[in-house]
Amino acid sequence: MTTFYAVLSWVSLFGYWLLIAGVTLRILIKRRTVPSAMAWLCVIFILPLVGVFAYLLFGELHLGKKRAERAKEMWPSTARWFNELKECSNIFTTSNSTVAAPLFQLCEHRHGIPGIRGNQLQLLTTTEDTLKTMINDINLARNNIEMVFYIWQTGGLVDNVAEALMAAARRGVHCRLLLDSAGSQAFFRGTYPEMMRKSGIEVVEALKVNVFRVFLRRMDLRQHRKVVLIDNHIAYTGSMNMVDPRFFKQSSGVGQWIDLMARVQGPVAAMAGAIYACDWELETGKRIMPQPPQNSILPFEEETGHTLQIIASGPGFPEEMIHQALLTAVYSSREELIMTTPYFVPSDDLLHAICTAALRGVDVSLIVPKKNDSLMVGWASRAFFSELLQAGVKIYQFENGLLHTKSVLVDGQLSLVGTVNLDMRSLWLNFEITMVIDDDGFGADLAHVQNDYIARSTPMDLNVWIKRPMWQRIIERLFYFFSPLL
Repeated sequence: MTTFYAVLSWVSLFGYWLLIAGVTLRILIKRRTVPSAMAWLCVIFILPLVGVFAYLLFGELHLGKKRAERAKEMWPSTARWFNELKECSNIFTTSNSTVAAPLFQLCEHRHGIPGIRGNQLQLLTTTEDTLKTMINDINLARNNIEMVFYIWQTGGLVDNVAEALMAAARRGVHCRLLLDSAGSQAFFRGTYPEMMRKSGIEVVEALKVNVFRVFLRRMDLRQHRKVVLIDNHIAYTGSMNMVDPRFFKQSSGVGQWIDLMARVQGPVAAMAGAIYACDWELETGKRIMPQPPQNSILPFEEETGHTLQIIASGPGFPEEMIHQALLTAVYSSREELIMTTPYFVPSDDLLHAICTAALRGVDVSLIVPKKNDSLMVGWASRAFFSELLQAGVKIYQFENGLLHTKSVLVDGQLSLVGTVNLDMRSLWLNFEITMVIDDDGFGADLAHVQNDYIARSTPMDLNVWIKRPMWQRIIERLFYFFSPLL
């Protein structure tokens, strides 16, 4: 009996070390950043069983077998759609501004699509204006309405949107609603999903969170896009979830969420529709690709129409595209760079690019909320402030709520507006979307909004910052260690 337990102990020990060695080898052979690999190795070696379990859950990007098969089947038809789009030659621009040219060149080489011109843009800076404008467009819709959101929370003006959407479905408009399972968990437990389905709306719960699926698919992979499409001609995107801030997370102690949305009307909406169609097919298996815009007269003249590109990230879309776009935009700056984000946990490359921009004389401003709803991200962000301040970056802490706007403005000309936070999850993991605009008029509007944020913020002082207590520095470094995993 003693021999049996001795053999069992040796077998268990051998199995334990074989598991650690196997996961370690898998981390080393996977193509990932060095900080991320080192962070995972440290977690596994310090907390072996917990680390291995965490890595199996969150360490690699698993779509799941069914979605992976759908993605493989989907991309040939998607490629054909983009080839058809290329035939609409009159919608594409032949030149860009100096500051925007490198980023649009990147998009053209990776997407195969140049900038799309002839679009009309409207910047919506309050939730009330956004929702009322959206309701008006829904009421005028004739053919189809598609929406995707990370969070849908009932209450306030959001219920008016839901009523307008159900009324549209009842009059024959084809309505589709794709909502993230984790972000919209409370919504799916309520009465609205059933009410919407009875009215004729297709409501789909994306990337379902289920304890029985934890080893079949990565559970923290989230559908983080915020997009509204109407009749394949009007599109909304930006940072706003489908929530009324007067009723959203009032107990979190960070104040009301401050967001920004862009409404675009024109041929670029078809490209946003193609991205939505990919998400819909990935989740449901149903193909709903929109018709490419017709090769006819543009709805808005070239001199008044904005030139845009839309960048999508997530499984199946061009790898590292969002990260490359941000790096290109930062390195293109010559005079001024303004960035707003609620969550700032950048990659080493992005941090280096921002600091380098400041060191070569660019006026760099970073606007972040003073209070954050994520404890880990809030502390991890602070670990980067010293390096930024020493490089000459101006950091402003927004005082009047949780600044949730994700925006980048380069030299008053090149704008990026969408769902992308400057953190690891947005850069490498989630389904995200960013609208790229080459237009000084829109840039002036965005600058006005960003300057308003700065006016309601407190600037950080390097001399004060370096005198912060040692216990704060320790906590910052502790969470900084986990930053590649956030």
